[in-house]
Parts: sequence; C-alpha cells; structure tokens
Amino acid sequence: MPKMKTRKSAAKRYKVTATGKVLYKKQGLRHILTKKSAKRKRNLRKTGVLSDAETKIVKVLLPYEF
Repeated sequence: MPKMKTRKSAAKRYKVTATGKVLYKKQGLRHILTKKSAKRKRNLRKTGVLSDAETKIVKVLLPYEF
C-alpha cells in the first residue's frame, strides 16, 4: 500500500498539539481593522482550538500528524 499524501493546504493552516488538539489562526485580522474594537482584535490574535467534530475532518487531511 503506498503512503498517504498530506494535504499541504491543511498542513499550513493547522498545528496538532501533543495531546491531539488542533490549533488554528483566527480569521478577520488582515484588513478593515479600523471598525473593529481593540478587544476584538486582541482576541483574534490568539490561536483557536478546533472542536472535536472539526478535528475528525482535519484528521483525514493530515494522516501522519495524529
């Protein structure tokens, strides 16, 4: 059986922690920043954690990360 290929687009967007959680960078911090509050922009800088249902989807895209 040949090796499975990693979806490179997903590999660039997601990072898997040692406990199996999937981290991602939140969207909305690229442009049109003047109308967003400082609190909102500060919270967008933090990394997000995917839910369990979405983690199952990413697990298919990154076969060797889990």
